[in-house]
Amino acid sequence: MRLLIFGPGYTASRLIERLAGSARIATVTRENIGDTARTAFEIAHATHILSSVPPSEGDPVLAAYEPLIAASGAWLGYLSSTGVYGDTQGAWVDESAPTDTGRRSARAEADARWLALGARVFRLPGIYGPGRSALDRIPTFRVHAPGQVFSRVHVDDIADGVIAGFGGPAGAYNLADNVPAPQSEVIAYACALLRINAPPLVPLAQADLSPQARAFYSENRRVANGKAKRVLGWRPRFADYRLGLRAVNAMTSPAITSAAPPAASHDQT
Repeated sequence: MRLLIFGPGYTASRLIERLAGSARIATVTRENIGDTARTAFEIAHATHILSSVPPSEGDPVLAAYEPLIAASGAWLGYLSSTGVYGDTQGAWVDESAPTDTGRRSARAEADARWLALGARVFRLPGIYGPGRSALDRIPTFRVHAPGQVFSRVHVDDIADGVIAGFGGPAGAYNLADNVPAPQSEVIAYACALLRINAPPLVPLAQADLSPQARAFYSENRRVANGKAKRVLGWRPRFADYRLGLRAVNAMTSPAITSAAPPAASHDQT
Protein backbone atom coordinates (compact mmCIF):
# COMPACT_ATOMS: atom_id res chain seq x y z
CA MET A 1 0.00 0.00 0.00
CA ARG A 2 1.15 3.51 -0.88
CA LEU A 3 -1.12 5.82 1.10
CA LEU A 4 -1.24 9.55 0.47
CA ILE A 5 -2.90 11.62 3.20
CA PHE A 6 -3.94 15.22 2.72
CA GLY A 7 -4.11 16.85 6.13
CA PRO A 8 -2.34 14.67 8.74
CA GLY A 9 -4.20 16.21 11.68
CA TYR A 10 -5.52 14.72 14.90
CA THR A 11 -7.59 11.95 13.29
CA ALA A 12 -5.40 11.09 10.32
CA SER A 13 -2.36 10.90 12.59
CA ARG A 14 -4.01 8.06 14.51
CA LEU A 15 -4.47 6.23 11.21
CA ILE A 16 -0.81 6.79 10.38
CA GLU A 17 0.18 5.25 13.71
CA ARG A 18 -2.00 2.22 13.00
CA LEU A 19 -0.53 1.64 9.54
CA ALA A 20 3.11 2.35 10.37
CA GLY A 21 5.24 -0.49 9.12
CA SER A 22 2.56 -1.93 6.84
CA ALA A 23 2.28 0.88 4.30
CA ARG A 24 4.34 3.57 2.66
CA ILE A 25 2.70 6.80 3.81
CA ALA A 26 3.17 10.26 2.34
CA THR A 27 1.48 13.39 3.66
CA VAL A 28 0.53 16.76 2.26
CA THR A 29 -0.07 19.60 4.71
CA ARG A 30 -1.51 23.08 4.27
CA GLU A 31 2.06 24.35 4.19
CA ASN A 32 3.24 22.20 1.28
CA ILE A 33 0.03 21.69 -0.69
CA GLY A 34 1.39 24.21 -3.19
CA ASP A 35 4.34 21.94 -4.03
CA THR A 36 2.60 20.74 -7.17
CA ALA A 37 5.44 18.64 -8.61
CA ARG A 38 5.91 16.59 -5.44
CA THR A 39 2.16 16.25 -4.81
CA ALA A 40 1.46 15.22 -8.40
CA PHE A 41 4.16 12.54 -8.09
CA GLU A 42 2.60 11.18 -4.89
CA ILE A 43 -0.91 11.14 -6.42
CA ALA A 44 0.35 9.28 -9.48
CA HIS A 45 2.03 6.60 -7.36
CA ALA A 46 -0.57 6.24 -4.59
CA THR A 47 -2.72 3.15 -4.27
CA HIS A 48 -4.86 4.89 -1.63
CA ILE A 49 -5.62 8.60 -1.17
CA LEU A 50 -7.33 10.02 1.93
CA SER A 51 -8.22 13.66 2.55
CA SER A 52 -9.03 15.00 5.99
CA VAL A 53 -8.76 18.67 4.99
CA PRO A 54 -11.93 20.61 5.86
CA PRO A 55 -13.16 23.18 3.35
CA SER A 56 -13.13 26.90 3.90
CA GLU A 57 -14.48 28.72 0.84
CA GLY A 58 -14.12 25.40 -0.97
CA ASP A 59 -12.15 22.19 -0.83
CA PRO A 60 -8.48 23.17 -1.28
CA VAL A 61 -7.42 19.63 -2.24
CA LEU A 62 -9.95 19.32 -5.04
CA ALA A 63 -9.36 22.90 -6.14
CA ALA A 64 -5.71 22.10 -6.76
CA TYR A 65 -5.68 18.42 -7.72
CA GLU A 66 -9.15 17.10 -8.64
CA PRO A 67 -8.25 16.09 -12.24
CA LEU A 68 -5.13 14.22 -11.07
CA ILE A 69 -7.03 12.50 -8.24
CA ALA A 70 -9.85 11.52 -10.60
CA ALA A 71 -7.38 9.99 -13.06
CA SER A 72 -5.25 8.24 -10.43
CA GLY A 73 -7.26 5.03 -10.17
CA ALA A 74 -6.47 4.98 -6.45
CA TRP A 75 -8.81 4.07 -3.61
CA LEU A 76 -10.27 7.40 -2.42
CA GLY A 77 -11.40 8.40 1.05
CA TYR A 78 -12.64 11.65 2.58
CA LEU A 79 -13.29 12.55 6.21
CA SER A 80 -16.50 14.57 6.19
CA SER A 81 -18.94 15.67 8.90
CA THR A 82 -22.41 14.63 9.98
CA GLY A 83 -23.08 18.37 10.02
CA VAL A 84 -24.05 17.97 6.35
CA TYR A 85 -27.41 16.60 7.57
CA GLY A 86 -28.39 19.75 9.42
CA ASP A 87 -30.97 19.75 12.20
CA THR A 88 -33.28 16.73 12.43
CA GLN A 89 -34.93 17.83 15.72
CA GLY A 90 -33.49 14.82 17.48
CA ALA A 91 -34.53 12.23 14.89
CA TRP A 92 -32.20 9.47 13.70
CA VAL A 93 -30.41 10.21 10.43
CA ASP A 94 -28.67 7.79 8.08
CA GLU A 95 -26.76 8.09 4.80
CA SER A 96 -29.96 8.22 2.74
CA ALA A 97 -30.91 11.58 4.26
CA PRO A 98 -30.52 14.77 2.21
CA THR A 99 -27.42 16.86 2.78
CA ASP A 100 -26.72 20.58 2.42
CA THR A 101 -29.63 21.30 4.75
CA GLY A 102 -27.50 22.65 7.59
CA ARG A 103 -25.06 25.44 8.32
CA ARG A 104 -22.06 23.74 6.69
CA SER A 105 -22.74 24.33 3.00
CA ALA A 106 -19.05 24.22 2.04
CA ARG A 107 -18.67 20.87 3.80
CA ALA A 108 -21.74 19.47 2.04
CA GLU A 109 -20.39 20.60 -1.34
CA ALA A 110 -17.01 18.95 -0.70
CA ASP A 111 -18.77 15.80 0.54
CA ALA A 112 -20.77 15.59 -2.70
CA ARG A 113 -17.73 16.20 -4.91
CA TRP A 114 -15.75 13.40 -3.27
CA LEU A 115 -18.72 11.06 -3.62
CA ALA A 116 -18.90 11.93 -7.32
CA LEU A 117 -15.24 10.87 -7.64
CA GLY A 118 -16.07 7.44 -6.21
CA ALA A 119 -14.69 8.03 -2.72
CA ARG A 120 -15.59 6.41 0.58
CA VAL A 121 -16.90 9.43 2.45
CA PHE A 122 -16.78 8.98 6.22
CA ARG A 123 -19.22 11.34 7.93
CA LEU A 124 -18.08 12.04 11.46
CA PRO A 125 -19.85 13.58 14.48
CA GLY A 126 -18.01 15.02 17.48
CA ILE A 127 -14.51 13.53 17.57
CA TYR A 128 -12.83 12.77 20.90
CA GLY A 129 -9.88 10.80 22.18
CA PRO A 130 -6.62 11.24 24.11
CA GLY A 131 -5.87 14.92 24.57
CA ARG A 132 -9.19 15.94 23.07
CA SER A 133 -12.11 14.99 25.28
CA ALA A 134 -14.33 16.21 28.06
CA LEU A 135 -11.59 15.08 30.46
CA ASP A 136 -9.22 17.73 29.16
CA ARG A 137 -11.33 20.87 29.35
CA ILE A 138 -13.92 21.18 32.10
CA PRO A 139 -16.28 24.11 31.42
CA THR A 140 -17.42 26.58 34.04
CA PHE A 141 -21.03 25.52 33.42
CA ARG A 142 -23.02 22.89 31.59
CA VAL A 143 -25.69 23.86 29.09
CA HIS A 144 -29.13 22.60 30.04
CA ALA A 145 -31.01 21.91 26.80
CA PRO A 146 -33.75 19.33 27.45
CA GLY A 147 -34.14 16.88 24.59
CA GLN A 148 -30.89 17.96 22.93
CA VAL A 149 -28.52 15.11 22.07
CA PHE A 150 -25.33 14.78 20.05
CA SER A 151 -23.51 11.86 18.52
CA ARG A 152 -19.77 11.38 18.91
CA VAL A 153 -17.02 8.96 17.93
CA HIS A 154 -13.68 7.95 19.42
CA VAL A 155 -10.73 8.74 17.17
CA ASP A 156 -9.56 5.11 17.18
CA ASP A 157 -12.97 3.99 15.93
CA ILE A 158 -12.53 6.35 12.98
CA ALA A 159 -9.19 4.75 12.16
CA ASP A 160 -10.86 1.33 12.35
CA GLY A 161 -13.62 2.55 10.04
CA VAL A 162 -11.22 3.89 7.42
CA ILE A 163 -9.25 0.64 7.46
CA ALA A 164 -12.49 -1.33 7.09
CA GLY A 165 -13.34 0.98 4.20
CA PHE A 166 -10.22 -0.09 2.30
CA GLY A 167 -12.12 -3.22 1.32
CA GLY A 168 -15.56 -1.67 1.01
CA PRO A 169 -17.51 -0.10 -1.84
CA ALA A 170 -17.59 3.60 -2.57
CA GLY A 171 -20.26 5.66 -0.84
CA ALA A 172 -21.08 7.53 2.34
CA TYR A 173 -20.65 5.96 5.79
CA ASN A 174 -21.58 7.40 9.17
CA LEU A 175 -18.98 6.52 11.80
CA ALA A 176 -20.59 7.23 15.16
CA ASP A 177 -20.99 5.42 18.45
CA ASN A 178 -24.25 3.74 19.41
CA VAL A 179 -25.53 6.13 22.08
CA PRO A 180 -26.19 9.80 21.29
CA ALA A 181 -26.28 11.78 24.53
CA PRO A 182 -26.54 15.32 25.91
CA GLN A 183 -23.21 17.09 26.22
CA SER A 184 -24.05 18.01 29.81
CA GLU A 185 -24.26 14.29 30.63
CA VAL A 186 -20.86 13.64 29.07
CA ILE A 187 -19.26 16.44 31.08
CA ALA A 188 -20.83 15.12 34.30
CA TYR A 189 -19.41 11.66 33.63
CA ALA A 190 -15.97 13.08 32.89
CA CYS A 191 -16.07 14.93 36.21
CA ALA A 192 -17.02 11.73 38.01
CA LEU A 193 -14.00 9.98 36.50
CA LEU A 194 -11.79 12.87 37.63
CA ARG A 195 -13.41 12.86 41.09
CA ILE A 196 -14.42 16.50 40.90
CA ASN A 197 -17.79 18.19 41.14
CA ALA A 198 -19.67 18.73 37.90
CA PRO A 199 -20.21 22.40 36.98
CA PRO A 200 -23.72 23.78 37.38
CA LEU A 201 -26.40 23.54 34.72
CA VAL A 202 -27.38 26.78 32.97
CA PRO A 203 -30.43 26.98 30.66
CA LEU A 204 -29.47 27.37 27.02
CA ALA A 205 -31.30 30.69 26.72
CA GLN A 206 -29.21 32.13 29.58
CA ALA A 207 -25.87 30.55 28.68
CA ASP A 208 -22.98 32.81 27.72
CA LEU A 209 -21.85 31.02 24.57
CA SER A 210 -19.67 31.93 21.63
CA PRO A 211 -21.41 32.21 18.24
CA GLN A 212 -19.79 28.90 17.24
CA ALA A 213 -21.06 27.09 20.33
CA ARG A 214 -24.53 28.59 20.01
CA ALA A 215 -24.69 27.45 16.38
CA PHE A 216 -23.69 23.99 17.56
CA TYR A 217 -26.67 23.91 19.92
CA SER A 218 -28.99 24.93 17.08
CA GLU A 219 -28.78 21.37 15.69
CA ASN A 220 -30.16 18.22 17.29
CA ARG A 221 -29.76 14.79 15.68
CA ARG A 222 -29.02 11.15 16.33
CA VAL A 223 -26.57 9.61 13.85
CA ALA A 224 -27.26 6.03 12.76
CA ASN A 225 -24.22 3.82 12.09
CA GLY A 226 -25.95 0.74 10.68
CA LYS A 227 -24.60 1.02 7.14
CA ALA A 228 -20.94 0.95 8.24
CA LYS A 229 -21.69 -2.08 10.42
CA ARG A 230 -23.59 -3.88 7.69
CA VAL A 231 -21.44 -3.08 4.64
CA LEU A 232 -17.96 -2.68 6.13
CA GLY A 233 -18.23 -5.04 9.08
CA TRP A 234 -17.18 -2.15 11.34
CA ARG A 235 -18.10 -2.04 15.01
CA PRO A 236 -17.14 0.78 17.37
CA ARG A 237 -14.82 -0.45 20.09
CA PHE A 238 -16.14 2.39 22.22
CA ALA A 239 -19.88 1.91 21.79
CA ASP A 240 -20.74 4.85 24.03
CA TYR A 241 -19.02 7.83 25.61
CA ARG A 242 -18.63 6.05 28.95
CA LEU A 243 -16.45 3.33 27.46
CA GLY A 244 -14.48 5.89 25.46
CA LEU A 245 -13.87 8.28 28.35
CA ARG A 246 -12.84 5.45 30.66
CA ALA A 247 -10.28 4.33 28.08
CA VAL A 248 -8.96 7.86 27.65
CA ASN A 249 -8.77 8.35 31.41
CA ALA A 250 -6.82 5.11 31.81
CA MET A 251 -4.29 6.22 29.18
CA THR A 252 -3.72 9.81 30.20
CA SER A 253 -3.46 12.15 33.14
CA PRO A 254 -5.09 15.22 31.63
CA ALA A 255 -4.16 18.75 32.55
CA ILE A 256 -7.58 20.18 33.33
CA THR A 257 -8.47 23.69 32.24
CA SER A 258 -11.62 25.64 32.94
CA ALA A 259 -13.52 27.45 30.25
CA ALA A 260 -16.96 28.14 28.87
CA PRO A 261 -18.47 25.14 27.08
CA PRO A 262 -16.92 24.70 23.63
CA ALA A 263 -18.74 23.23 20.68
CA ALA A 264 -18.37 19.47 21.04
CA SER A 265 -18.37 18.70 17.33
CA HIS A 266 -14.95 18.99 15.73
CA ASP A 267 -15.11 19.82 12.03
CA GLN A 268 -11.32 19.99 11.90
CA THR A 269 -10.12 16.44 11.52
